[in-house]
Amino acid sequence: MQFCFITGHRPNRFKFPENDPRCDKIKSAIRGEIVRLYEQEGIRGVWVGGAAGVDTWAAEIVLELRHQEQYRELELHVAIPFPEHGDTFAPQQKERYQRILKECADSVVVCKSYRPDTYKKRDYYMVDHSVCGIAVYDLDKSIRSGTGMTYNYATLKKRLPITVIHPDTAEVVLNRTNVCCCQEVSPK
Repeated sequence: MQFCFITGHRPNRFKFPENDPRCDKIKSAIRGEIVRLYEQEGIRGVWVGGAAGVDTWAAEIVLELRHQEQYRELELHVAIPFPEHGDTFAPQQKERYQRILKECADSVVVCKSYRPDTYKKRDYYMVDHSVCGIAVYDLDKSIRSGTGMTYNYATLKKRLPITVIHPDTAEVVLNRTNVCCCQEVSPK
């Protein structure tokens, strides 16, 4: 099975709340890219990291797509950074996270306990188990972020094709996925 990872910022990094129409455009762009990768590149598994924001949106999109007959082979996989991840989420986010874990095909706890590099290890795990990626990212290298580090690791170290969706406009600003899926990667 071939996997794609999805990365992006948490809600506080966006210039608008989730109920804003601009967020709907980002979700639509994510959905469109997942569908394209499924239909044209043979992607059947999607990795997310379980965070609020893009991870949650992408997970919910994959779960929604799975209910459609033509995407029934699509699987959601969650890379959990450490066992207590999600314990401090606000009640509504915690409920969404628990539903995602309940409905996903598989989840993997990457680290036994929290450490300063736990989120980085989670992100690298997803990249290492994928053949391509989607990043909701503005390519601003002046701001240090997990999304930026994940993007750099995927493109510079692993040489994976990435589709970049701009977080302010929802436009695909970089699409290197036309060379995707040259190898199969197992989820574990």
